Amino acid sequence: MSTKKLPIGLSDFKKLIEEDYYYIDKTKYIKDIIESSSEILLLPRPRRFGKTLNLSMLKYFFENTGKNCKSLFKGLEIEKHEEFELHQGKYPVIFLTFKDVKHLNWEHCLSSLKYVIYDEFTKHRYLMEGDSLFPDEKIFFQKALERSLSQDECHNALKYLSKCLSRYYNMPVVILIDEYDTPIHAGYAKGYYEEIISFMRNFLSGGLKDNTYLFKGVLTGILRVAKESVFSGLNNLGVYTLLDKEFNTFFGFTESETAGVLKDYDLSNRFNEVSSWYNGYNFGGEIIYNPWSILQFTHRNPDFPAPYWVNTADTGMIDRLATGEGRELKEEIGQLLEGNTIIKPVYDSIVMKDLETGENMIWSFLLFSGYLKTVKNMDFETWELKVPNEEVRYIYRNMIRVWFDRKVRSASLEEMTKALQKGDIKLFEIMLRKVVIQVMSYHDLAGEPEKIYHALVLGMLVWMSFTYEIRSNRESGYGRYDIMMKPKDLKKHGIIIEFKMIDEEKTPEQTLKKAMDQIENKKYAAELQAAGVKDIIKIAVAFKGKELWVEHK
Repeated sequence: MSTKKLPIGLSDFKKLIEEDYYYIDKTKYIKDIIESSSEILLLPRPRRFGKTLNLSMLKYFFENTGKNCKSLFKGLEIEKHEEFELHQGKYPVIFLTFKDVKHLNWEHCLSSLKYVIYDEFTKHRYLMEGDSLFPDEKIFFQKALERSLSQDECHNALKYLSKCLSRYYNMPVVILIDEYDTPIHAGYAKGYYEEIISFMRNFLSGGLKDNTYLFKGVLTGILRVAKESVFSGLNNLGVYTLLDKEFNTFFGFTESETAGVLKDYDLSNRFNEVSSWYNGYNFGGEIIYNPWSILQFTHRNPDFPAPYWVNTADTGMIDRLATGEGRELKEEIGQLLEGNTIIKPVYDSIVMKDLETGENMIWSFLLFSGYLKTVKNMDFETWELKVPNEEVRYIYRNMIRVWFDRKVRSASLEEMTKALQKGDIKLFEIMLRKVVIQVMSYHDLAGEPEKIYHALVLGMLVWMSFTYEIRSNRESGYGRYDIMMKPKDLKKHGIIIEFKMIDEEKTPEQTLKKAMDQIENKKYAAELQAAGVKDIIKIAVAFKGKELWVEHK
């Protein structure tokens, strides 16, 4: 059994190697970066999938610091390849991280951006001491060190520094930029989107477009922000998202790597639990496990798996997009929660301001942020999508809870779901009526009220998913039932619910009879009976606007 410390939250490659932390060798990534035909590479991946550690590894590999960093790579994969001797320790490196640039307003954001520039210039302060800089360049450098560059001068800072470094070392520069899109997310959330997009466009194109001093540029983030927003004019940019085969095993853990970690820490017997909770990501056809959660689980060896990755997330934007104002709970989220797939167009570059207006953009955002996975490519832009694992399913459950909490007193919901579990259908009816009055407006019931009731109840049943498998719109017998609840303990009762809207000519009693006949005639109970459930409650719900009637057998 390994006694090495696990590198939880550690993203400095040098510290990880020198202090003998546990490390899964990803150094072949360096060879692939060097061999890539793209001069600049953008590699978006979900957060905490090892992006910063990989950039740190590139920094220690390429950087000419005057100190020998060869020993850091001793015994690792890259050492076996000719690229090691040709490129290790040969280049000046500019390394910028925008991970902490998230502020409430543009003024503070700009100040923070200037600090990022200042921080990198201080690392190369030695340029001021020699005679490699011209007098006007020294003035610019001094202003950067004083954090007094104007906004326009900031736009040129990256190109300026790469020119000075290239001249000093007589070698082209490697530019590494971590979490380039963090300020853009903040700008979108806090209302200074146009300012930050304009800044990043000028800053990045200033340093990367037609930069004759550049050897390679590598950028990481969560999303590929659309080319017209930030990367306009960068014709030497290669973008490799989680849909692409290139670089697909360098972020996150593969199945064999995960099995290796568990074996090394004597936890192989827990592989199946770990799989259902933390795997399921599909990066370019490779099954990938969430590295943050795997390391946390291995370190803690808990009695039960827990949502480690999602508990580090700021899900504010996702909550707002999926359940926010002007957007009612989507039937699709219910489908995903049940373990079904949905088919949606996926756009690999995202214009943030279109997220709330473009109905389908939300699915691309959820996919690239790690909250969905691809199952199958249907055509050039349409994919079958699914929730990757139990850990992420937990987020969707919480999302639905938050949505209901905004509109409904949770006590009513809890009472309603308990009534169902106990088989007290009279109390279920009373509580359902109460909840519908709290949650619905007549506007909600326009269009397709059946769907809205269905989504509403599906959301409520999230509270019961630990004791019941909840399914909807599935085939059983000779038709499709609305909602079926299969008990995980087969000795308990199963439940079938059918909704019917009352037509103008029909009475509530006639509609209830029609719904109940449908349950009986189409043999919706067949699936539960086949599973061995003996006690089955059949519930018919008829409704008209906010009024409803319930009958059961």
